[in-house]
Amino acid sequence: MAHTMIATPEARSFVEGLHALKRLASPDEIARSVLYLASDASTFTTGAALPVDRGVSINRT
Repeated sequence: MAHTMIATPEARSFVEGLHALKRLASPDEIARSVLYLASDASTFTTGAALPVDRGVSINRT
C-alpha cells in the first residue's frame, strides 16, 4: 500500500521525514509488534492504543 507513496526518491525522503526515527519500518518490524500483541507477553496490555507508526503521531502536534 505504501509503495505508491514512496514511488520516487523525493517522495520516500519526504515520508521518511515524517517519522521521528527518519526511516520506514520493515515488514518484519511491523510483524514483531503484531506478534507481541498475539503473544502471552502482552497479557497485561488492555485498553491501550499501540501505534506502530515510527513516531509519526508524536510529530503531529
